[in-house]
Amino acid sequence: MNIIDKLENGVRLGLDDGLELYEMDLFTLGKYANSIRQKYNSNKVYFNINRHINPTNLCADTCKFCAFSAHRKNDNPYTMTHEEIMQIVDNTVKNGTKEIHIVSSHNPFVTWQWYLEIFKMIKTKYPFLHVKAMTAAEIDYLKRKHGLSYEETINLMISYGVDSMPGGGAEIFAENVREKICKGKVSSENWLKIHSLWHQKGRQSNATMLFGHIESKKDRIDHILRLRDLQDESLKRQNGGGFNAFIPLVYQRDNNYLKIDGILGSAEILKTMAISRILLDNIKHIKAYWATSTLNLALVAQEFGADDLDGTIENESIQSSAGAKSKNGQNIKTFIELIQTSGFVPVERDSLYNEIKIYS
Repeated sequence: MNIIDKLENGVRLGLDDGLELYEMDLFTLGKYANSIRQKYNSNKVYFNINRHINPTNLCADTCKFCAFSAHRKNDNPYTMTHEEIMQIVDNTVKNGTKEIHIVSSHNPFVTWQWYLEIFKMIKTKYPFLHVKAMTAAEIDYLKRKHGLSYEETINLMISYGVDSMPGGGAEIFAENVREKICKGKVSSENWLKIHSLWHQKGRQSNATMLFGHIESKKDRIDHILRLRDLQDESLKRQNGGGFNAFIPLVYQRDNNYLKIDGILGSAEILKTMAISRILLDNIKHIKAYWATSTLNLALVAQEFGADDLDGTIENESIQSSAGAKSKNGQNIKTFIELIQTSGFVPVERDSLYNEIKIYS
């Protein structure tokens, strides 16, 4: 059976099929991805009103692709106090924010309580806020630095008020590539284990893939299929745990030590989005994270399998440190108007994809 027949008949695709998808014409590929997108999410484009907070940029790890860490090319180290973080939260709540997304670097000079107590402070004062926090890489670092097991950290996260996990730290699962770009960071095996443990608690998380650096197309397909395998396992439990979205993150080239000559073209970015949609038959949402792909390309990606733009963000530090034009976020009016003029229906969602408001 050739690849078109498999696509027409809804056959679940494997590694070789995924590589073959990259050889297809972009618009043919987009047609099949959009068909799946329409089946899952019709003509809706999701977004949420969220605030990113990065409490520290001091990091014990030295990932070559990172421009955020103060130990690399960022010479402005900082660590926020809990009071400073709460002041940001107080201000953003006034703007209608519904999700606080907190990701830190791996700061060797603070306690594990510094990482976790802020979540309890937020939930105590604003119980309606959804706290998305602690990547698998951070959880792994707490084990390395403070001796907390993965299970202990996850239990603490839940008791301190974390609602869902972001997908950061996945980068690319191929260990030979990780050795070059993020040596010493959480392994691919442990990243998957941590998310599995989180799912076993009946909790949801995001999954990511950083692409457009030194990885191969085969590495990308392998990464996506490993996520699909874990999602199969998580969904079998029927306890509500699992990945609620996959986010292919476009590598940002500025201010880091990973020397990449070429720039990933828009066609390959869109193909990767479309292939993600086709292969991930058990993850309902594909997010075109506008902070790494630009808002315009993220909107185009909605016709190539994606159904989500992420959120207003309000302030973004990690991608913008590497050259993305995302520092000041986007306002909700811009989001709604751009989605509508692109021919889609804007839908404000909560962090778990419950629909809050449909803008017809």
